[in-house]
Amino acid sequence: MKNEWSELTPDEKREKRFQRWLAPEGIDFVSPEAEKKYKESVSRLIQAINLEAPDRVPVSVGTGYIPATYAGYTVKDVTYDASKTFDAWTKFANEIELDTLPSPGMIPCGQAYDLLDIQMYKWAGHGLPDNQSPQYVEKDYMREGEWEYFLADRADYHVRTYLPRTCGATKALSKLPPLGSLGVFAPGMDAFLDPEVLAAFKALGEAGTLSTAWRQKLTELERQLKALGLPPFQILVRGGAPLDNIGAFLRGTTGTITDMYRYPDLVHEYMERAIPEAIESSIKTADMTGVPVMLMPLHRGADNFMNEEQFKTFYWPYLKRVMLGQIEEGLVPCCFAEGSFTSRLEIVSDFPKGKAIWHFDQTDMKKAKEILGDTVCIMGNVPVSLMVTGKPEDVTAHCRELIETAGRGGGFVLAPGATTDDAKVENIQAMVAAAKTFGVYN
Repeated sequence: MKNEWSELTPDEKREKRFQRWLAPEGIDFVSPEAEKKYKESVSRLIQAINLEAPDRVPVSVGTGYIPATYAGYTVKDVTYDASKTFDAWTKFANEIELDTLPSPGMIPCGQAYDLLDIQMYKWAGHGLPDNQSPQYVEKDYMREGEWEYFLADRADYHVRTYLPRTCGATKALSKLPPLGSLGVFAPGMDAFLDPEVLAAFKALGEAGTLSTAWRQKLTELERQLKALGLPPFQILVRGGAPLDNIGAFLRGTTGTITDMYRYPDLVHEYMERAIPEAIESSIKTADMTGVPVMLMPLHRGADNFMNEEQFKTFYWPYLKRVMLGQIEEGLVPCCFAEGSFTSRLEIVSDFPKGKAIWHFDQTDMKKAKEILGDTVCIMGNVPVSLMVTGKPEDVTAHCRELIETAGRGGGFVLAPGATTDDAKVENIQAMVAAAKTFGVYN
């Protein structure tokens, strides 16, 4: 009998992770019916991942902030008050039938963001109206001429350059001498006596305390929602396609495009280093949450962002290696393909069978089923516009057609194309009902 994790095969690791997902630790279900519902939902998802046909098509709805508005709160309310988050998500979970947990995990701690004066986002109560979800502020937080510095000493770069640009409260950290030069008796230690530097570290410590307490409250909320019979499904993990890291956190869209032409060797060097970091982050996330499905949003791989040769050179080889590394550890990569990936389908079809999920936003699902249906589980793509402006009968008709096309033979999860902050609750209910009515496998 193999006991050591390192001695297990990838399939054996995955089976252990699936079993932990099916029987979550520390959850006392509110009733036998809730436990039955939880296990049935997870079992459906596992069968879909394995390209099998469960009893019916599973449904996953990224509800965003809908539970807040459903309960009569604003986005600002639940960003600054955990008790209102508890109330809203509990009410929604008890009153709206879902297959999976409507996770509040992406809600930031407003007080911590305020304290640090985060520059990378705007949020309700800080640059945005009270009822608008957070928005990313894209900029070149790493300047064009800083690639060598960044790659040579990422820790120093992060503390003395990146943090001062992305957190207003830490601007003074740019006064510090190079971190590698510091020592007990080394010159430059007096920089830590600077009142502004001391204030920056104090702000980081206070924000860390606030964020930790906030995460603990949301973790308890998710534990209670699990006890109602709602399993978590996709866990957001940082990493995915390394080129997206460059675009999202470092150079922005314009800078990323420029660097692909001007500094391709440096871009490739960064992406090589990013692969093991992304895999390790996924392992830690899965170990902590007990959920094996790793959600990786793909921002810049869409049809209209780069040509096929660029996709084959800068995007897919690195994303594929991250995915294969996750699979080696028993994880299930879930690629959220934002926009359309229709022209990428043949390229990404070169992949092990039954090991991953592709969540499509605007991709042609008929082609996705034809090209990928025997290789990976596919998911999506009910239009967000339909969920927001359509009538329930329109949603029902679209879901039926999608189930009959993409759900044929199994390996399909019904879902909106993207998170639906403004979707009508009755349209969410129509989607779930459509899966139960038209998604039953004989």
